Amino acid sequence: MKPIVSIIMGSTSDLPVMEKAAKFLDEMEVPFEINALSAHRTPAEVEQFAGQARERGIKVIIAGAGMAAALPGVIAAGTTVPVIGVPIKGMLDGLDAMLSIIQMPPGIPVATVGVNAAQNAAILAVEMLALSDETLAARISQHKEGLKDKIVKANRELAEVKYRFKTN
Repeated sequence: MKPIVSIIMGSTSDLPVMEKAAKFLDEMEVPFEINALSAHRTPAEVEQFAGQARERGIKVIIAGAGMAAALPGVIAAGTTVPVIGVPIKGMLDGLDAMLSIIQMPPGIPVATVGVNAAQNAAILAVEMLALSDETLAARISQHKEGLKDKIVKANRELAEVKYRFKTN
C-alpha cells in the first residue's frame, strides 16, 4: 500500500492535534504517511520531501505547524501537490500560526483550516481525492449524512426538554 496523503507536523508535540487527521483518513480507508519535519530545523529534508512528493504518488499534503508556522508554505513552495495547512495552537491561541499560514505570497497557495482543525484538513483532503474516486466519494457522502443525522437526533431530543417559557 502506497500513501496518497502525507501528514507532516513541525514536531511530534503536534501529534495530539494531527492524529485527528490520521484517524479520519484511516476511517475513510485512505493510505497515508505521517512524519515530523521542521521548516527551521530540517530545511533540507523539507525541501527534499516537497520536491519528491508528487513522484512518490502523494496527492494531498496536510501540514501542521504552530507559532511562525512556516512549514505548510515552505512545502507548498517546493511542490505542485495541494497543501492544506493546520495552524496549531501555541502562542496567541494559534492566531500567529493561522496568520502565518494564510498570508502566502501570490503563486504559493496553502488551503488553511481553523486552529487545531486537523480533522477538517483530512475531510478536505478526502473531498479533493473523491473528485476522481467514486468509492471515496460515497464514503465521504456517507460521513456527511451521518453529521446530518446527529443534528436531526439532537433536535428530537431538544424537543423533549421542557421549560416553562419554551415555545417549541
